[in-house]
Amino acid sequence: MKQIFDQHRRRFFGVAAGTVAVGLGVIELARAESESPQPSVTNASFGALKQIDAGVLNVGYAEMGPAGGPVAILLHGWPYDIYAFVDVAPILAQAGYRVIVPYLRGYGTTRFLSGETPRNGEPAAMAVDIIALMDALNIRKAVVAGFDWGARTADIIAALWPERCQALVSVSGYLISSQAAGSAPLPPQAELQWWYQFYFATERGRIGYEKYTHDFAKLIWKLASPQWKFDDATFDRSAAAFDNKDHVAIVIHNYRWRLGLAQGEPKYEHVEKRLAAAPVIDVPTITLEGDANGAPHPDVSAYAKKFSGHYEHRLITGGIGHNLPQEAPKAFAKAVVDADRA
Repeated sequence: MKQIFDQHRRRFFGVAAGTVAVGLGVIELARAESESPQPSVTNASFGALKQIDAGVLNVGYAEMGPAGGPVAILLHGWPYDIYAFVDVAPILAQAGYRVIVPYLRGYGTTRFLSGETPRNGEPAAMAVDIIALMDALNIRKAVVAGFDWGARTADIIAALWPERCQALVSVSGYLISSQAAGSAPLPPQAELQWWYQFYFATERGRIGYEKYTHDFAKLIWKLASPQWKFDDATFDRSAAAFDNKDHVAIVIHNYRWRLGLAQGEPKYEHVEKRLAAAPVIDVPTITLEGDANGAPHPDVSAYAKKFSGHYEHRLITGGIGHNLPQEAPKAFAKAVVDADRA
């Protein structure tokens, strides 16, 4: 039975009364409370990253937790990187999870294996990348969780490859769309929120993003999370991921594709056709929203019926913006565990 759970009405303080069953035993997990914005730098690093060939990419990723534990794959968005999960991953690892946090194509240490591969940012390609990563790592099934581009990628995996998805955690809910849906005009106020999408549609915008990548990303961070008091060290740690030589091309293609101004690759057409039908997601799902999300996002009423299995929605309070896992890591980690248990 579906349940729309408003976390604003409940407050979790202290430790959980119960215990969480995971593959390696029964481990107590502290309950996530409604959180204030986190200190800018808590865990400084994931430590040494790993690399693996997967599909068309050599993927850079962080890994934490026991090799034999249930798997959680955490997916970042734009303009963010794996450090959005630097405080989430240790919580899940301590709870017995094998945590995989990959750089998406165009970010960090992830590279294309061939210079001939199109620098394609369409949603289907990113989802196929993660399925290829799971295959390369011999991961049959995982809890898939993300925000922004990462949430969209997680949604697609849950919708089209449910046999690979143990459960789903998605910030801002159901983000599957299509070029046809993207062609429909929105009310002026809503269009205003997508200003950068129209900027990127121009050659001026491509050149501007290439020239001012870090300044642009920092502006988006501030607009999307207006109450998050991150410092320069926190931003700079993530901004290094944008120095990837394919970053600009991937970002520009992603937003132009959404507006129908750029084509995808023929090999992904069958995936995009299935996504254009807005498939229902039936794996156990928890959607999250921050109470101070300054980025464009749908209201829960617009997407709640797209989830046909066990479903909860949680509003995370305390001035939490778009980068929810970094701003409220306990709440995000708790959602991963709870979705897995559903």
